[in-house]
Amino acid sequence: MMSLGTLSWAASAKEDATDRLDNATTVLHEIMGMPDKGIPEEVLEHAKCVAVIPHMVKGGFVFGAKGGKGVATCRTADGWSAPAFITISGGSWGLQIGVEAVDVVMIIQNDKGMQRLLSSNFQVGGDASAAAGPVGRHAEAGTDWKMDTEILTYSRAKGAFAGLTLEGASIRQDNDSRRAMYGRSVTTRALLLGKVPVPVAARAFLAEVHGAKVQAIAAEKADDKAKENNQK
Repeated sequence: MMSLGTLSWAASAKEDATDRLDNATTVLHEIMGMPDKGIPEEVLEHAKCVAVIPHMVKGGFVFGAKGGKGVATCRTADGWSAPAFITISGGSWGLQIGVEAVDVVMIIQNDKGMQRLLSSNFQVGGDASAAAGPVGRHAEAGTDWKMDTEILTYSRAKGAFAGLTLEGASIRQDNDSRRAMYGRSVTTRALLLGKVPVPVAARAFLAEVHGAKVQAIAAEKADDKAKENNQK
């Protein structure tokens, strides 16, 4: 009976992890397609890692007002790594969000920020410096978004997309989801350093991360063309 129970848990946990990857893919695609309100292509170009915590709604009840589960991938010499699973909890963001479902995107900008993500847990604004990220087709040259800040944070609630401060939020590895997807021998560090093959369930998410900058450029060209047509 215990064996059957264990198998049932593993199947359920893997299904949950797969659904999370699918939801993260959809969130990133929709955010990058927002007119004039996506993540700037310069930010994506400099990104070391990308983490997405999609909103969770079930049966009319919102889960995630005080925490959520997401996925993260880091840039390697061979492309984006197999995604790791993370959780986020606490911090002032819970008060900002209230009872709304919210999507959160974190852009890790440098090696220091990546090392935080490789650790078992860290606190945003405490262990790792963070700031609300710039929004739009281009990040302004005069801002210091690419200086020393390790993490840029964004949120989307009810269709509105903006930079978000996740001050005090705790980011931890989601060991249960990782084991369900990859097995017990795989570590988060091995995943984010590109040492683990990408599972089929994660290919769409990584393709979306890879194509996010391309999508941003395409949207910008479409906007420019629309403006030209309006001026004629």
